[in-house]
Amino acid sequence: MVASSSPTVLKRWIALELRKLREDVSISRQQVAERLHCALSHVTHIETMRNLPRAAELEVMLDFYGVAERTPFFIDLLTAARKGKDWWTAHSSAVPKHFDLFLGLERAAGRIESFAAIVVPGVFQIPAYTEAIIRQGNPELPDHDVDEGVKLRIARQQVLDRTDPPVHLWSVLDESVLRRLVGGPTVTSEQLTHLVELSRRPNIEIQVLPADSGAHPGGDGSFQILSFPSDLVGDPGVTYVETRIQPIYYEKPEEITEYRDVLTRLRVQALNPEKSRAALTQAAEDLRP
Repeated sequence: MVASSSPTVLKRWIALELRKLREDVSISRQQVAERLHCALSHVTHIETMRNLPRAAELEVMLDFYGVAERTPFFIDLLTAARKGKDWWTAHSSAVPKHFDLFLGLERAAGRIESFAAIVVPGVFQIPAYTEAIIRQGNPELPDHDVDEGVKLRIARQQVLDRTDPPVHLWSVLDESVLRRLVGGPTVTSEQLTHLVELSRRPNIEIQVLPADSGAHPGGDGSFQILSFPSDLVGDPGVTYVETRIQPIYYEKPEEITEYRDVLTRLRVQALNPEKSRAALTQAAEDLRP
């Protein structure tokens, strides 16, 4: 499994797949609890990623769902999820609450699609741009914590260089992102130049949504859609929406489809990749002294 190095992703997949298998045979959580001789809350915690099942419980559940032959595969995933170590643990002090799941999902994704309404997506940010965002958002944060936050965001960008398999990124940036001065004219210009360089990579497409295109379907703000490699069978992907308090993860197929439709319409309104590169280049030049 491609994502086997991410316990977070494995834990999520196990939870989603167990819930799907149960629902496919119209068995209630209460019935599962009775079969396992445990509290209903324990089954709920397994299906919502709060806890991993024990191997013996997993065997009983899969047999109950009529897929006992899949037990060895699930046991392998369970073992990997328990023994593995997420890449971001070295930066754990800088990981905001509820953000650890996204870090695991982002690193394992086969495709990352996004709409940016305010600032450049984190995975594309240069250090100085990231530092300015962190300082402006948290003016009381000590320098050490700011530095750790920058290191974490830069570490996230290792996914851009993954080759087996490569990740594909497609991002639509509202034109206001190009005009917003983050860290001053020089930093913003350098950030836009970096976007131009990234847009030349075969696995990255960046489009700019011009201001004169009028009203658009992305009025609710920024979001990201993460899709996963085919070896994560049955995983519908996830739409991630960041809020001030805590992020929202939309995992139902119909929810993801709704956001994907919005992104498709944004792409139609946006400049094509070549014209977008020209717009980024011009915006960067306009900010140079």
